[in-house]
Amino acid sequence: MASQDQLTQSKTQPDIEIGLSEVLRQHVSRHLPSKHVSQRRLTFERYRPTILRECVAEAMGVFFYVFSGVASVANFIVNAESPVGAAAFSSFFQIGMAFALGIMFAIIVAAPTSGGHFNPAVTICFAIWQGFPWKKVPHYIFSQIIGSMIAGLLVAGMYWEQITQAKAAALAAHQPLVSATGPAGIFVAFPGPKQSLGYLFFIEFFVDSFIALVIWSCLDPANPFISPRSAPAVIGLAYGVMVWGFAPITISTNLARDLGCRIVAAIFFGGEAFTYRHYCWIAILVNVPATIFGTTIYEVFLRDSLAKIHSGKAAYQHGEEGLKRYLTETGMVEKIGTLSEK
Repeated sequence: MASQDQLTQSKTQPDIEIGLSEVLRQHVSRHLPSKHVSQRRLTFERYRPTILRECVAEAMGVFFYVFSGVASVANFIVNAESPVGAAAFSSFFQIGMAFALGIMFAIIVAAPTSGGHFNPAVTICFAIWQGFPWKKVPHYIFSQIIGSMIAGLLVAGMYWEQITQAKAAALAAHQPLVSATGPAGIFVAFPGPKQSLGYLFFIEFFVDSFIALVIWSCLDPANPFISPRSAPAVIGLAYGVMVWGFAPITISTNLARDLGCRIVAAIFFGGEAFTYRHYCWIAILVNVPATIFGTTIYEVFLRDSLAKIHSGKAAYQHGEEGLKRYLTETGMVEKIGTLSEK
């Protein structure tokens, strides 16, 4: 039986949109000193537009992880010609850790407000599988792209002196500005000169499917191996592992992250940021079908809805009596006893 305090807390806690916060919204007891909340504060929070809060949180979450990751890439590229080498300043391992920790911070900071999608493909999958309102999908996607643009612009401003020097050095050496190792490569991925588009499509598709499977498993309340506290780190590490394994080949992993920063790259280095070797459609668009594919694999083959119902995160459409009747008809009477005992 839940205590009276727990019942009161569950009634007063505001609804949170479907997303990563499904894991994070578990009630955790915290022994903090009480502090009075003013009526003015409550009134202010009451009249804040919900969709505005969610959009700001989505933009902020994408900003957190893109800013962290792109800054690490900038550190790597602008120091590539250093006398001691780029390895003294950064590495693909450090870049992967920057993205992983950035995602973890993004979830912790922004997910309680918006659900923590931070990826247009993930937003679309929540609408397909979890009942996220389709009318909010465009707002979320736009906010995510804006967050990525702001992160890219801020990194460009903070590294402007180094980027200018790298640009001058590349021009003096008759090297392209838009390439995997050129200054435009700070913001987005570009393919190598001998990489085929079919090969890059294959890499991107399965990297994104891998990440989608990890995300969906972390959000499954019936998964006994994941806890609310560990979910941000696990999801972040899924991105980090893919960066460590495939960033040297060329990957994007996120429509919003790529499109927002590719716009920034185009601002400073021209339209070639979009036209270079006709790669941008892979970086921008493949993430969506790949994420749908990964989540479909989970929903079709790995999802255990009965365990989800038992966890209290879902209810059978015909109620408890309907569930018992269904289990009886399917010969799962023993399962009913197990559910009742638990």
